[in-house]
Amino acid sequence: MIKLSIIKFMTGTNTKNAIILLLGISLLLFNTKELKSQNDAKKIKYRRSSLHTILVESEEFPRKETVIKAYNNAPFPDKYNNHSLEARSFNPKDFVITEEDRKAFGKNRRKAGGFLKDAANLAQGKKADEEGRDMPITITKYIRESKLANKLVAKWFDRQPDGSFDMNLIGERGSYNASEMEANIAKGSARGLSSLADAGEELIHNTFVVFSRLTFVSNEIAAAAARDVAKNLAKSYISDTSTLRKTMQMADETYERAKEGYSVWTYSYLYQLKWNDSIAAVFYNDLWIDKSKPDSLKKAAFDKSNIFELEYIGDERAASLVTFSAKETRTEDQLVEIATVRNLDNVLYRLQKKFEVFKTKVPLYTGNPITAKIGMKEGLEGGERFEVLEQTLDPKTGLTTYKQKGKITVDKHLLWDNRFVAGETVKTDSSATVKPVIDRTTFSGGSDYYPGMLIRQLH
Repeated sequence: MIKLSIIKFMTGTNTKNAIILLLGISLLLFNTKELKSQNDAKKIKYRRSSLHTILVESEEFPRKETVIKAYNNAPFPDKYNNHSLEARSFNPKDFVITEEDRKAFGKNRRKAGGFLKDAANLAQGKKADEEGRDMPITITKYIRESKLANKLVAKWFDRQPDGSFDMNLIGERGSYNASEMEANIAKGSARGLSSLADAGEELIHNTFVVFSRLTFVSNEIAAAAARDVAKNLAKSYISDTSTLRKTMQMADETYERAKEGYSVWTYSYLYQLKWNDSIAAVFYNDLWIDKSKPDSLKKAAFDKSNIFELEYIGDERAASLVTFSAKETRTEDQLVEIATVRNLDNVLYRLQKKFEVFKTKVPLYTGNPITAKIGMKEGLEGGERFEVLEQTLDPKTGLTTYKQKGKITVDKHLLWDNRFVAGETVKTDSSATVKPVIDRTTFSGGSDYYPGMLIRQLH
């Protein structure tokens, strides 16, 4: 119909007008297509990893109440399914660590609690951060005694008070047919079912727990400790009087620059839920309870079972500086809150970057231009490289696979600042050129990408 109208128009007018009309129609079609792509992108449902976060309670420190409140009120990371349980914190002092525990844990014990943390403790006449060194062992004890892995599995299968399960949550998060999966479990053929195996690999196995230990420390304490350590070392190793005097002066000057404000420190420990064919077979064949067939023996067996475990992946830390300026319009508590939440985002990003298994896949928002809803909150600065993945179903195994279709790079000039309470107010003067608000990050490289393709950051 459009082609016919153009022909009629062109026979009755000049070529210039026809070209203008063609361009107008092309632009209309392009805008319609792009608008549809953006609307489709908003409907994208992809299989996120699932996350539960737990706060490790710690000793008293300045502004602890503000820091803990900020942690509890922090937005849940939107690149993960919220798999939170009722228990969101625990006290490490409830779990005594022995030398036998340390030997059993072996090489995974932290080598140090952190120089700054130890320096701050020593400056206050306290011991080095032994609790920090033992933290993975303490967390492992908490996991075992609280049956945390069992609770995570129970949430996946919507376990009821009578011990029965269903597949509704798995169906919702993975776009599976929950009723069909339940019917297959009831037939006793769970071991060879591709949909159950795919759900286990794509969803259940990608369940993570991040334990975070927060501290808010005066920079003056750590700066003074660092200065004293530097001076003592200088006295021990520098014999030249002139060089020693300059070194002492440099230590004092460094102290003056570093002593202002506070630092929020976050130590985070990453664990992953174990789930494989063997565990799945035991669960579906020996522990599964259908709603229509209550079974008190199976219910007790699940509660006591030790087949569910969390594997320690590793740890990472991040620090944020908090300074109070007379020009600042926010209150001191607001500044502490911002620093705390951004620090939590930062340590999550560091864990993702450090451990391949924890890396998130994010859908493209648009294909032309290439954009995605990630930004500075996810640690992007510009220039980072991502692989573009296309999700397919392997016809032989029935499992989901991801094929790389290309690589793209973050455009540092079109980088989204999506950090917590970033840019609440934007000040401009009448003579300044107002830049458009960026609500996504733009990438360069490649073509033929479409909304819904997944991207994952490369090293």
